[in-house]
Amino acid sequence: MAEASKGGVAGWFRNIPTFIQQVRAETAKVVWPSRRETVMTAVMVVIMTTVLSIFFFGVDWAFSRIVRFLLSLAA
Repeated sequence: MAEASKGGVAGWFRNIPTFIQQVRAETAKVVWPSRRETVMTAVMVVIMTTVLSIFFFGVDWAFSRIVRFLLSLAA
């Protein structure tokens, strides 16, 4: 980075090919998931989201009933 600051904008533009090579090298190291792993992960996300939404719906319903009951006592 210090080299780019010495060369100004021209130094910055000279570093672009090096940057692109480094990005390609790092991308090649990535272990990409298989299609099956991706589908299984997506299914698990949908299942967990559904289970948690049902749970939080139940908790919200219970608390709303409790609050309504307590408010009816005050009236």
